[in-house]
Amino acid sequence: MSTVTLCRAVPPSYLGFCHNQAFWKEMVMEIALTTCNIRSWNWKDLASIVHHANNRKVWINLRDRFPHPYTFADARSWLQSVSEHRPETNFAIVVDDVAVGGIGFTLQQDVAYRSAEIGYWLGEEYWGQGIATEALKAVTEHAFSEYDLCRLYAHVFEWNQASARVLEKAGYLFEGRLRMSVTKDGQTIDQLMYAFTRD
Repeated sequence: MSTVTLCRAVPPSYLGFCHNQAFWKEMVMEIALTTCNIRSWNWKDLASIVHHANNRKVWINLRDRFPHPYTFADARSWLQSVSEHRPETNFAIVVDDVAVGGIGFTLQQDVAYRSAEIGYWLGEEYWGQGIATEALKAVTEHAFSEYDLCRLYAHVFEWNQASARVLEKAGYLFEGRLRMSVTKDGQTIDQLMYAFTRD
């Protein structure tokens, strides 16, 4: 069972970091779960993002727009981008009030406007604890309840069987293999397509 909380958050000590201060005056989202919370990103997450994202084992399973090494400049750029993006579709995965990963979805356009691509990452220290599965279930439900969507989908690199299991445990169905569809770290590999649909 999850609890969704909307609250106003204006942390004075962090307003100086953010060029768009109106971001802090808006309603922010938090979903309370058993293993973690899902909430809006904020500037106090800066150091924890770098700590958990600057890991080759995380980077190897993500698209190259997720940088490696992951620097404080990269974290600032990310937080600035999410502070300006509306509607809010990217969230922090939080354990003990520390951001240890991220999860979000990208709304599609044109004839695919009722679809969204979902993705997530989690710091290595927190793998194997059921956190990613619970977070994915919660954000999947959030996306369907807040947007006119009938389909959420994810692409998984063929070597990332752990992420495939997360998707399966969250109710996503395997739809097919996209052969030789990406090149990561110098290797051209297949992707696995998973989707969750709802009428």
